[in-house]
Amino acid sequence: MNLVEKINAIKENQDDAALVELIPYANFIGVQTKLVNGNIISSLPFKQSNVGNPAIPALHGGAIAGFMENAALFHLLWQIELVTIPKIIDFSIDYLLPGRSECSYSQCEIIRLGRRIALCNIKTWQDNDQQPIALARAHFLLSENDPVK
Repeated sequence: MNLVEKINAIKENQDDAALVELIPYANFIGVQTKLVNGNIISSLPFKQSNVGNPAIPALHGGAIAGFMENAALFHLLWQIELVTIPKIIDFSIDYLLPGRSECSYSQCEIIRLGRRIALCNIKTWQDNDQQPIALARAHFLLSENDPVK
């Protein structure tokens, strides 16, 4: 069974948590997923190994960015009909507040979905979803085989 078939089986079984097992980095930093009203909400429980500034302590910016990129990927995997695994093209992030030593949550919204490219906005927050700690925007390549017309 190839990776796309595994993901389709995961979706068929409504086993969103199994998506994380497919991405080693997501496992390493501790990402978890939950299906809420048909959408994937990702969470990043606090882990000391994700701290970048021990004086505050604040989450490392790279851990936040990696968490957000994976959250977008999990959302895409769940929402779209897969032909191949989406590949990141670019990722832009705005850090708004320090990530404190508590659980973080991330939600993705697909802004534009074409045959070859998907554009996603990602929001990450901690205790209040109206006060994000970071906002990001990412483009994913969905298919390399479909010629541009």
